[in-house]
Amino acid sequence: MGRWEPNARGRLEQAALDLYVEHGFAQTTVTEIAARAGLTERTFFRHFADKREVLFSGSAALQEVLVDAVAGAPDTAAPIDAVAAGLDAVGDLFADRRPFSVRRQSVIAANPELLERELIKLATLAAATADALRRRGVAEPAASLAAEAGIAVFRIAFERWIEGSAGDSLTQLMRTSLANLKAVTSGA
Repeated sequence: MGRWEPNARGRLEQAALDLYVEHGFAQTTVTEIAARAGLTERTFFRHFADKREVLFSGSAALQEVLVDAVAGAPDTAAPIDAVAAGLDAVGDLFADRRPFSVRRQSVIAANPELLERELIKLATLAAATADALRRRGVAEPAASLAAEAGIAVFRIAFERWIEGSAGDSLTQLMRTSLANLKAVTSGA
């Protein structure tokens, strides 16, 4: 094993995902992940608390992008439009990550404990989005309703994007889903 090679974190993420797809999440050990990446277990634990964290390590960055874009939306934007600005920023974050996202989602879908963690991540995103809306002066329950609706739009569009049947970008699918939501709620 070499003394040092760049991008240990990225190599660990790739090795973990490859092993999860090949052998299953439960059957893969941290030792195997580190070995596949050409690193030590100690290095693994410098980057991740456990093997689940490899799949969810981007949650903080996702939340930051979403919240910052909601906060930066024009002052005149309606709450749902501020959330739409956040969703557009999230779509940009995922623009080149579809192959990784498809593989990641297949691992999550096959493991109930990971599905639970994914739902917690989405609930955390909704809470952070509602907080950003409240900081913009949006009162309750409008802040929570807009945030939850936005995360529902994200989740549904993400599922369609992973399926790939539409061929659209995640951003386009989120915009379409949001337009559908607006149509449903306006009675159109």
